[in-house]
Amino acid sequence: MIWGICAAVLVLLILLYAFLIAPKRAGKTQRAPFSGLMAAHRGLYEKDQSVPENTLEAFRRAAENGYGVELDVQLSKDGAVVVFHDDTVDRMTEFLGRVDSFTLRELQAMPLKDTEHRIPLFTDVMAVLDTKSPTIVELKSTKNYPELCSKTLAILRTLKGPYCVESFDPHIVRWFYKNAPDIMRGQLTESFRYWRRSGAKLWQAILMHTLCCNFLTHPQFIAFGRGPRPLCWFLGKLTGAVHVFWTERPDSDHALLQKQYDCRIFEHYRPETRYRK
Repeated sequence: MIWGICAAVLVLLILLYAFLIAPKRAGKTQRAPFSGLMAAHRGLYEKDQSVPENTLEAFRRAAENGYGVELDVQLSKDGAVVVFHDDTVDRMTEFLGRVDSFTLRELQAMPLKDTEHRIPLFTDVMAVLDTKSPTIVELKSTKNYPELCSKTLAILRTLKGPYCVESFDPHIVRWFYKNAPDIMRGQLTESFRYWRRSGAKLWQAILMHTLCCNFLTHPQFIAFGRGPRPLCWFLGKLTGAVHVFWTERPDSDHALLQKQYDCRIFEHYRPETRYRK
């Protein structure tokens, strides 16, 4: 008798856990622009960075070739929303330091990879992409995330779209759940092994891989990289969430990814602009 009760309680706990972490359904109008979309990772840039990533030219090329776009936003020291991926400028410029330790003027004086291209404002990028390319906007993790979120949202509200937002940071995803529930929001994550290799603590790797914060953030899509997929990814197939893959490259199993994912973020080759599920 006692074992039967324990088993029933265990089943109920598992079902409750599954219910809490399951991604939410995306509305038809939210998911339509991204269904079958191929989105250029940081724009249609060159692998040798002769046309650098996250630049106006990279985004212009993506739009002209009919691709969607994935890009990264963060704040400068003086609170401007700029499009740049790394926490520091070290990899892409001859300077050293965190992006948020430089003013906009200082950032835009830095040549990217010995080219004439500069770090763009988010407003300038969206002027290139608005109404042309469905855009996946990744908000980078920062202590001052409310300011980044509110300023990014204010810019997005001026656009006709289509666009959605995503982040690795559950705080940011939750902010959009509470303040802009009409905008499709996604949780970025990777495999447990990836998080451990990148230096995350054990509890952080478990939390990010299993997406236990979903009950607070209620993401409508999961953007997942390579490796074993978490339970919530499969639950999303049942709930009607959107599944995004990053980052697809020339040597990826394109046919398999087409079957598994609703939207794919790519780089270093030029696929068809859309595919049918």
